[in-house]
Amino acid sequence: MSATMISGKEISAKLRLSVKAQADALRAKGVVPGLAVILAGDDPASAIYVRNKEKACEECGFYSEKYVLPAETSQDELLSLIAKLNADPRIHGILCQLPLPAHISEQAVILAIDPAKDVDAFHPVNVGRIMTGDYDFVPCTPAGVMAMLDECGIDPKGKHCVVVGRSNIVGKPMSMLLLHRHGTVTICHSRTKDLADVCRSADILVAAVGKAGFITADMVKEGAVVIDVGINRTAEGKVVGDVCTAEVAEKASYLTPVPGGVGVMTITMLMQNTLKAAEKQSAGV
Repeated sequence: MSATMISGKEISAKLRLSVKAQADALRAKGVVPGLAVILAGDDPASAIYVRNKEKACEECGFYSEKYVLPAETSQDELLSLIAKLNADPRIHGILCQLPLPAHISEQAVILAIDPAKDVDAFHPVNVGRIMTGDYDFVPCTPAGVMAMLDECGIDPKGKHCVVVGRSNIVGKPMSMLLLHRHGTVTICHSRTKDLADVCRSADILVAAVGKAGFITADMVKEGAVVIDVGINRTAEGKVVGDVCTAEVAEKASYLTPVPGGVGVMTITMLMQNTLKAAEKQSAGV
């Protein structure tokens, strides 16, 4: 078997056309979706993500603001900026790029963002709503994975879905989305016993551990759908995923590439969340 590669680029391009069309319709009513992105510090990877988000806003016809703050910016200064953006009617979504400088509390920043503008879906209000299934926003990476499954006609219903990784950003919300779609979900982590055996039982395997080549062919069931969320950089500077792509492709039915897979989808889902925030905030305008 040779896996069908799920192209995040192709699916993303299709979804962005839809987002742009909806944004155009909203603009005809006098509302332009607005996204503010805050980058505190000088993390190179974060700077690349921020540039890509700017490009996506332009492509989708959104209004965008970027705030690049020096690493020595105080927590109070950052919270003051967030308060200003919370009150700005032009801004429907606020994203503060993580990681933050060590002296700034990530939790304090997440709590400061108005849940209605929390397009990353990290605020406890939005996290709680994801838990109950009554949500407006979903963290962008898990949302992108679900969009890819849908595009390929892969239904989690009744399937054993194994998520390797339990982060608040990917692993936990990913598990809840699969559960809401009637998958039978197992969450694995660093203390899981017989991890390879658990992975081999998966119909849908999601790898989100941040370790290059962690998932090998002997951990994958014949015909499984394998979603590689990992983005890792080797010593040579090459970007690779959490999955050993070449060998796993010989066993999986579907596989996402890195790069060109889930990572591309993440920014597109941010655009979808921002559009939804604009629609909800302008309802009745």
